[in-house]
Amino acid sequence: MPASSSQKPTDGAPRPGDSYVQSFARGLEVIRSFSAAAPQQTLSEVAARTGLTRAGARRILLTLQTLGYVDSDGKLFRLTPRILDLGFAYLSSMPIWNLAEPVMEQLAEQVQESCSAAVLDGTDIVYVLRVATHKIMSISLGAGSRLPAYCTSMGRVLLAELPEAEAHARLEASPRTAHTRHTVTDLDTLMARVRKARTQGWALVDQELEEGLISVAAPIVDRQGRVIAALNVSGQANRTSARVMQGELLPPLLQAARRISALLSGR
Repeated sequence: MPASSSQKPTDGAPRPGDSYVQSFARGLEVIRSFSAAAPQQTLSEVAARTGLTRAGARRILLTLQTLGYVDSDGKLFRLTPRILDLGFAYLSSMPIWNLAEPVMEQLAEQVQESCSAAVLDGTDIVYVLRVATHKIMSISLGAGSRLPAYCTSMGRVLLAELPEAEAHARLEASPRTAHTRHTVTDLDTLMARVRKARTQGWALVDQELEEGLISVAAPIVDRQGRVIAALNVSGQANRTSARVMQGELLPPLLQAARRISALLSGR
């Protein structure tokens, strides 16, 4: 199953105005048009994917090429490794990830399951760290990978931190596809799951994103008590049932989430 594409801003997000630099926004759209499904593109393909004219897409691509973010053989354009600098700037500016990684490695070793951390962006979660012990999904996940929030354990934990109206708006804006026969797509039912995650302080999702995939997530909070990320453990349902996940994996997950939160607070 492919990772979810980027979403439009939800209600309350900044709208174009006097301070909106349209050319910069279009440049970012060109960068985002490249993906695992389209690692290299012609000028016409970039224009079609971004809704730009060929002339507009060409100017942006040539600018990115001059800056070293794009390369071309004269026909096909592709991103260069320099593009990683943009993502690394985020990771390096947030000390949480340096603090979280060793805790996550210990957790993955303890439970013998993959462990990930993610943040909320629009209607998606974005992976920022991952410690994999098994290949549990049909796609490869790493920093920067996006998945829909509504059907993931980390997504529900992060949505639970939002005010009720905002959580509802983001779920309503989500393209709620039934990825499996277990996927919950009904808006009212999803809101009930989000409220449950808020009340109990964790969320378990059983095969809603992909058949055979089960995961449980807990929040990571900063020194002000705000949820800034989510931590999860994922496994295969045929060897780790929901009962085992909740009974055996949830306690060490909650402990790891509390450890990371404490490190952020200097405790």
